Amino acid sequence: MPEPVAPHLAPFPTLFSEHLEHIDWDRDRLRRERLGRLRNLLKVAMESSPWHRERLAGLDPERITEDEIAAMPVMTKADLMGNFDDIVTDRRLSREMCERHLEDPDKSGYLLEDYKVVASGGSSGQRGVFVYGREAFATLWAASVRFQVRDWARDPSLAGVPRVTAVVAASKPYHLSAAIGRTFSSAASPRVSFPVTKPMKEIVAWLNELQPTVLMGYSSFLPRLAGEAQAGRLRIEPRRISAISEPLLPEARRTIEDTWRVPVANGYGMSEGLFTGSCGHGIHLPDDLCIFEPVDAGGAAAAPGETSQRVYLTNLYNAVLPLIRFEITDEVAVLDDECPCGSRFRRIGDPLGRLDETFVYPGGTTVHPHLFRSILERRRRSSSTRFCRPGREPLSAPCSTGRRTWPTSPRNSPGPSPCWASPDPGSRSRR
Repeated sequence: MPEPVAPHLAPFPTLFSEHLEHIDWDRDRLRRERLGRLRNLLKVAMESSPWHRERLAGLDPERITEDEIAAMPVMTKADLMGNFDDIVTDRRLSREMCERHLEDPDKSGYLLEDYKVVASGGSSGQRGVFVYGREAFATLWAASVRFQVRDWARDPSLAGVPRVTAVVAASKPYHLSAAIGRTFSSAASPRVSFPVTKPMKEIVAWLNELQPTVLMGYSSFLPRLAGEAQAGRLRIEPRRISAISEPLLPEARRTIEDTWRVPVANGYGMSEGLFTGSCGHGIHLPDDLCIFEPVDAGGAAAAPGETSQRVYLTNLYNAVLPLIRFEITDEVAVLDDECPCGSRFRRIGDPLGRLDETFVYPGGTTVHPHLFRSILERRRRSSSTRFCRPGREPLSAPCSTGRRTWPTSPRNSPGPSPCWASPDPGSRSRR
């Protein structure tokens, strides 16, 4: 069991044990848990959030059922960022305060001694800011690792093998993956992050020194690490691998599995508070902590097995920032079958949406988008950016991401992207 070293998180082992037990609850018990959490969330939101009080006027939180949530209005990221001060339920908090907390590297701990603040990467076009209470943040961590701990305990070959987790991802303290590691890493179960923006040679050297037994990284980046291992430069023997933050394409999974011959989990999580778990047979939703509604383009419920056009998420455990039917532009299919692992948490297919495109330039040079974001996100009012070559049309040189190559123009690129880049070293950014 992971045990955070921070004294103020001493209750975590008990909290974790409770959430680990939830994995084996039957569906009736899970429904009762969700309903109780939903009613409490709505009660707090209507009492303490002016924005939700007006939005949910006339609703009786003591009598509502889960089925009735479909009649509630949808909440967007624009709603959140535009009305942040009236959405949070602690009147001391404000968007300005949270933004300033994110900007100051010396304040990467708790805001007002009670709250963790994180920011999304902005892959959907606008950065989001999210604040968690102490227990809510510990609950998020428990939800994100409980299936991993269960899987580790069930595999006899892992008896006595320490869980040493390496995360190659965004390293800024306001990114969720980094914030989790900084808060919950311990001597018994270390979780160490290394910036994906560093040169590959440095990343390989760091991994060779750490010798992780669990390797986590962006789905687009793990195949590159596999290539380093195949070339003999990366010499690690992970026992589990987890692809995070981006869709895991079939060819990427094959490359990773062929290299290390260990289970590869497709991690699906978000700053909004949903974290799935992988059991070895698929991806499980946290059905005790969130209401997850896959919908079509018109907002109608997607049928089981049908890929959604977006998702409406209700985070049931973080009352300080009530996200109620919060719109997320992910393409996800919820499956309608029982899992061999025994859990009654619903499963989803591999998520398809919000792929962070890795830029691949002529000559083979590759650049992960976080190289740009790590600099650009310091400008907290910037919501989107494009790169242009001085005196020329934006992105007139060919650029590819993964399998695809196209003339790089914002009008011609296949789907939205948080930023575009030019192969010229003299590029400039503009808002």
